[in-house]
Amino acid sequence: MNAAALSSPPRAPALVWDFSDRTQLVFSGLDRLRYLNGQLTQDLKKLTPIRALPACVTTAKGRLQADVWVSLGEDILTVDAAPELHEALAARLERYIVADEVTLEDRTGGEGLLHCFGLNPTEHPVLREFPATLAARLGEDGWDVRVPLERLAAVRTALGIQLGSVAAWERLRLEHGIPQWGNELSEDTLPPEAGLERTHIDYHKGCYIGQEVISRLKSVGHVNRSLCRFRGDGGVLPEKGAPLCALGGDGSAQGTLTSVVAVEGGFLALGYVKRGHADSSFSTVSGILLQRLPE
Repeated sequence: MNAAALSSPPRAPALVWDFSDRTQLVFSGLDRLRYLNGQLTQDLKKLTPIRALPACVTTAKGRLQADVWVSLGEDILTVDAAPELHEALAARLERYIVADEVTLEDRTGGEGLLHCFGLNPTEHPVLREFPATLAARLGEDGWDVRVPLERLAAVRTALGIQLGSVAAWERLRLEHGIPQWGNELSEDTLPPEAGLERTHIDYHKGCYIGQEVISRLKSVGHVNRSLCRFRGDGGVLPEKGAPLCALGGDGSAQGTLTSVVAVEGGFLALGYVKRGHADSSFSTVSGILLQRLPE
């Protein structure tokens, strides 16, 4: 989904977010690429040192266990994910290492990870000395910059007002329709429900855990619910988790809101809508109206 679908949104300022608390798992060893390629939905053979790739970790039944970003380093592959997935993801990705020449090292908290949006760190006076990798974490190209932990505090201070807030990230995330673990994504989610087939899945790669189910969903051509963007007007915001009713319907819930953020004149929201309800307008049970935005 693209922010251009909104009604003349203001261009976001150039900002840098500190994601140093994200889970950081590093894979080394001769079999690291082959092994990890058998665990993730993305074809890691497409990795280059300049661009990170998004991917999913799924169960044998195709349900999400994590959404991750993978980057290529010198003799290593680095996987980063939401902080709350730390223990579960490490255990899941280590489980199938048996005879493979692969070592998994947990480096969570051992290195600074900054994400730049709207600025090029290679031209920035504070960031240009650190290695940078393209990563479209907001659906458009941004840059991941890795900073030694002992220098992170000084870099943050030097960035000053360019250091982005949680609120600023949340607004951009909803403008771009990006799902997030704990809101739109959970262990009950099938990746295509959240639109991740467009960015996180390669349907032409070799086998991985959950591939059979994911491929079957593609051949069937639909899932039972889909993630949508919404816009609402006025000063009253619906609550996260609010049921959605299609206008003109029978009043039964046909969806659920997963994220809401206030914007000028109203709010933006993400939520799941059941298949078969392509109506452009919805309301909450309390009567707050929402307009479904195009993809």
